[in-house]
Amino acid sequence: MNELVVFTGRANPNLAKKICDYLQVESGQAVVGNFPDGETRIKIERDVRGKDVFLIQPTCSDVNDSIMELLIMIDSFKRASASRITACIPYFGYARQDRKDEGRVPITAKLVANLIARAGADRVLTMDLHAAQIQGFFDIPVDHLNASPVLDAFFRELGHPTEDIVVVSPDEGSIKRAASHAKTIGGNLAIIDKRRYGNRVEQENLIGGPIEGKICYIFDDMISTAASICGAARVVHNLGAKEICIGATHGIFCGDAIKQLSEIPLQQIVVTDTIPLPEEKQLPNIKVLTVAPLIGEAIRRIHFNESLSKLFKEVAIWSH
Repeated sequence: MNELVVFTGRANPNLAKKICDYLQVESGQAVVGNFPDGETRIKIERDVRGKDVFLIQPTCSDVNDSIMELLIMIDSFKRASASRITACIPYFGYARQDRKDEGRVPITAKLVANLIARAGADRVLTMDLHAAQIQGFFDIPVDHLNASPVLDAFFRELGHPTEDIVVVSPDEGSIKRAASHAKTIGGNLAIIDKRRYGNRVEQENLIGGPIEGKICYIFDDMISTAASICGAARVVHNLGAKEICIGATHGIFCGDAIKQLSEIPLQQIVVTDTIPLPEEKQLPNIKVLTVAPLIGEAIRRIHFNESLSKLFKEVAIWSH
């Protein structure tokens, strides 16, 4: 194939640098800024004619600016005659609006998928979508990675005895994810019964266990306001859990999430670097794992038309 070239927007340049280091390539040069009135200004400063271009740009805060930047850069590559453009979106924003569950609401995940394809992307590489069916919203190929090999390798290295571990799903929607982690890490599975009453959410009952004296690992795809995962942590704490560790792919930490997390006795809060973690959102017990080797290897395999499914059978190599 033609030469592989990696570019990045402003959303997460540190992750892009780590990916380039893994691939042993230099990041493509581009001017990414704003006009005086706030419009996004892009100029690609490297020849991409006939190249296999990968653009690293999670659509994280500010979400709308990141999406616009992504679209304009894709359009720039298309008009510069790139051979293939892969939008590498480690965190896909607007994924929570994936269905019309009441009248007069949009399906924004589909809208953003349409925009990315219409801008000129040939394929998408993303990680841990909030709902896996969003892959079907795209009219172009989607490679959907998950960070479970990275998270599982870290939790296995903690060295807790399997008989002391309980993997907890914070709600019914995360059961499949929790079961997958339990299969790899070991331990029993428990599920928090979360019920929504209008704008109020209650998490009181637990299915499975027992919890008393156990080490609980709670997994979710993202920590946004932290309400769900903190509610689950309170339940297992009240039931006598000896230690509580939580893990998620995307550490959004918006609103008063950091305050909530600091008020619960958590041994570990583990997230990945799909989203940059600013200094004001850091806590002593937050551990950030990098997914750069995992994404980098996926990029390499896409470039050489190799299988991605083998990535998830190689858990040990993603432990650092």
